[in-house]
Amino acid sequence: MPPRLLITRPEPSASDFAADLRAALPGAEVIISPLMRITFGGTLPPPVPGEVLVFTSRHGVEGFCRLSPRRDLTAYAVGRATADVALRQGFVPIAAGGDAPSLLARIAADGARGPFLHPRGAHVAADIAGALQSAGHAAREAVVYDQQALPLTDAARAALDGTVPVIVPLMSPRSAALFLDAAGQTRAPLLIAAMSRNVAARIPDGAAERVVVAKTPDAASMRTALHDLVKHAKRVEGHRGAQ
Repeated sequence: MPPRLLITRPEPSASDFAADLRAALPGAEVIISPLMRITFGGTLPPPVPGEVLVFTSRHGVEGFCRLSPRRDLTAYAVGRATADVALRQGFVPIAAGGDAPSLLARIAADGARGPFLHPRGAHVAADIAGALQSAGHAAREAVVYDQQALPLTDAARAALDGTVPVIVPLMSPRSAALFLDAAGQTRAPLLIAAMSRNVAARIPDGAAERVVVAKTPDAASMRTALHDLVKHAKRVEGHRGAQ
């Protein structure tokens, strides 16, 4: 059987990621079942002079840009993918290493003083504004989008009820929690690629046959983790076929 991957990211990220995986893993069966729908909305606080934007997702960039025409502000991005979206929107972003600690470290190393504004989703993995405030900075946050939970698709449910191992990349602690809640008890062995140790920590012992944590929180490391899991799945299927 070809490797079977289940993509649970919100759209349009899910389709983009699926296309990348189909190119990198010819013949793989890639199933898309977003577990969150992004809806934009909210308001921004009145601007203040010298404000520095802190983006922790592409949706934060898009949400801010729907509410403000300003593109002349200093903007930090949590990683390269978010920075690329900010660049396309007209910012000249400063990219960090892919997670909240590297973002805060980059801000500190640059000596940026703010005041800071974090345009974020309704659900976040890290309190960026709180961390900046603890470091002595003026920092605010604005909710500019929501992540509404979605059920698994019929195709995803059928895959999880089958016998072929299902490889699932999970990008955030919330996506891990949503997936495990939606999946429940699965018949198919689960092989999970976790973006970070914080994501892996949301996976209870015994919930997956194998969990691989990306070496760094970026797309390249996730692809490497997925390649490792594909090899593992093929070994498992080969062993079963030999019995």
